[in-house]
Amino acid sequence: MALHSHTACGNENVSFILLKLQSQILSINANETKQGFMHNPLPITPMIINQHWLTGCTRLPSPNCDDRTDPADISLLVIHCISLPPGQFGGPYINQLFTNCLNPADDVYFQDVYQLQVSAHLLIRRDGECVQYVPFDRRAWHAGVSSYQGRERCNDFSIGIELEGTEQIAYTDAQYRQLAAVIRALLAYYPSLSTQRITGHSAIAPGRKTDPGATFDWQRLWGLLA
Repeated sequence: MALHSHTACGNENVSFILLKLQSQILSINANETKQGFMHNPLPITPMIINQHWLTGCTRLPSPNCDDRTDPADISLLVIHCISLPPGQFGGPYINQLFTNCLNPADDVYFQDVYQLQVSAHLLIRRDGECVQYVPFDRRAWHAGVSSYQGRERCNDFSIGIELEGTEQIAYTDAQYRQLAAVIRALLAYYPSLSTQRITGHSAIAPGRKTDPGATFDWQRLWGLLA
């Protein structure tokens, strides 16, 4: 459609269309900011593991862990997603949940979860920030009742990584790039891990869990790891 602006009526039409487009763009930007897509991403640098802790990660030890039955058996990587309160990003609440400091008065949803004793090894936030709660040679409490290729109790032999997000909202570019950097470091350090032994929470607890959901782009992750 051509826009003509050589008459007063044309000028008014052009102004109306431009204002409408501007309003739509502002609405999209506001929605993306709310969802976390427009956070300034952190630079992604190669990572190494030192005594089962990742360099370049914020370290926040969780009490919700214990000894693995076999510390040398680290052979599965499980991808999860989490947001607290549900659908909201940023803030201290995931850290508080994993360190048993969540205040039930801060949100009505917390009244049902604040007493849970759970953890993951890692969290990757929307901007790519990485937080580690449990050293990899210890068992984080992330999988619950679970089974992988006929073997139950996946916490015994897995590493759990949480992505800040929901199953309905796309994950960010920074998260994919940081996740790939983390996985490369894990594959280099733990010989029993491989790209064939990376799965979602939904796959090890079908019917009970659905994360990371259909919005997680597995092909994008495989491409970054190729």
